[in-house]
Amino acid sequence: MLPSPLRLSLPIALVAPLLLAGCFDEQRDTTSAEVGERIRLAMLQPPRSGLTPLSDDAFKLSRWSTAETLVRLDASSDPQPFLATEWEQLDGHTWRFVIRDGVNFHDGTTLTASDVVNALTAATQAAPKPRILDGVNMTIEADGDNAVIVRTENEDPLIPNRLSSPQLAILAASAYGEDGRVNPIKAGTGPFVLTEINGTSSAHLDRFDDYWGESAKVPGIDADYVPDGTARAAALRTSAADVVEAIPVSQVALLDPELVHEVPMPRTNTLYLNTESGPMTDPGLRAAVREAIDRSAIVNTVYEGRADIAEGLLGPALAWASDYRTPLEDRTAPSEPNGTNITLATFTDRAELPEVAILLEQQLSRAGFNVNQEVREYAHIEADALAGEFDAFILSRATVLDSGDPVAYMFSDFACAGSFNIAQLCDPAVDEALTNAAMLPTGDERRQAIIEAEAAILRTDAAIPMLHERVIQGESARVSNAERDPRERTLITEKTAIDVDSDS
Repeated sequence: MLPSPLRLSLPIALVAPLLLAGCFDEQRDTTSAEVGERIRLAMLQPPRSGLTPLSDDAFKLSRWSTAETLVRLDASSDPQPFLATEWEQLDGHTWRFVIRDGVNFHDGTTLTASDVVNALTAATQAAPKPRILDGVNMTIEADGDNAVIVRTENEDPLIPNRLSSPQLAILAASAYGEDGRVNPIKAGTGPFVLTEINGTSSAHLDRFDDYWGESAKVPGIDADYVPDGTARAAALRTSAADVVEAIPVSQVALLDPELVHEVPMPRTNTLYLNTESGPMTDPGLRAAVREAIDRSAIVNTVYEGRADIAEGLLGPALAWASDYRTPLEDRTAPSEPNGTNITLATFTDRAELPEVAILLEQQLSRAGFNVNQEVREYAHIEADALAGEFDAFILSRATVLDSGDPVAYMFSDFACAGSFNIAQLCDPAVDEALTNAAMLPTGDERRQAIIEAEAAILRTDAAIPMLHERVIQGESARVSNAERDPRERTLITEKTAIDVDSDS
């Protein structure tokens, strides 16, 4: 536990909702103002895999600036140097990356090419592999002490983008166990060192004084997992947290508008339909679901207008998508549901989704379906969703989360070999379109192919995009330079600061 003369106590009004949510760590300490105050975070979801970087937990490590990658993306999703200072493509299958000098891991060891080989090889051998490696067979070898060679079985123009994924973070050799497990404690290279993991309750990080870049402005981060949206909003309102992820739309009116920041996101609220088993194997019934959905009612009622009606899988956060998209023709005609029983499922972690499920049940019932709902926490429903246990599943899905390019998301969710294929879709036309897009270099031609792949997916009605979300991030008035990242990769960085003289 972090030493301090001051222990954080929560306002009485917060105790009940926070206990119900299993949230803020009551044993958390803060440092005194004399040495600077620690950042207090209220995070949306608890870790699912013990904060291993080979899972979606990697994005927490990235948002805390503790684990770093060879490459990072700029605002336009173009790759920029990070732990690699430069790279070149030697041929269609081979890339060479030069490793930054003077980088130390949090365990005191020095970053070398062999560490990069070790970390990336662990990712390629993981089961399951990180999503960013879906369909990618990749080998890595050292080229001296300060460079690595990355080879792929197939030509892949997006290797630098892929290596920007937080799931391909480079950790110290000490992090990787013989059993395949990865322990990120004191193993990263970022400005903050992860010192403590308290299961699904909290995590603690301290400033890393030997960071290769600019030293962090605050002495540490205390992150609590607060799945309950009302509790997260209350934490901001009562100053129990400095930065709050994903404030529910329903709570915004209760907050000081100056503390609320809305960011368009490459995130789509999509209804996935099971194409492999159950009634949704019928294309006509999938088309009936498509026609029954009133998107504007969902946006205006559940999201109070703080979302954009979906025209496709890719939303306004990717401004180029609408320029390439044309109306879909030759859609499957809807069949009469005639009381067909379907199970509609979603999860509670995003507060709006259960409300969306209620509206969808009403809309589908009016269309002639008999709808049963199943709603759980995400950690308790993901496996069943991926196994095809539901006829319809509502998912809030980031569309460029991994590589900054939507092909990886489309492959993961809709290719026959995709690892996150909730719709259980396996369509030759979709696979062909995705393959075509994946082979093209970045630029106009690739973007056109991406929209053609989107059209191929939408023609199957395996996925019905409903709306594009905007993230609502809460920040105390005393916080400066917290990142407002549409891709949800960064949040607290070395530049984030606390004004200890603020009255907030």
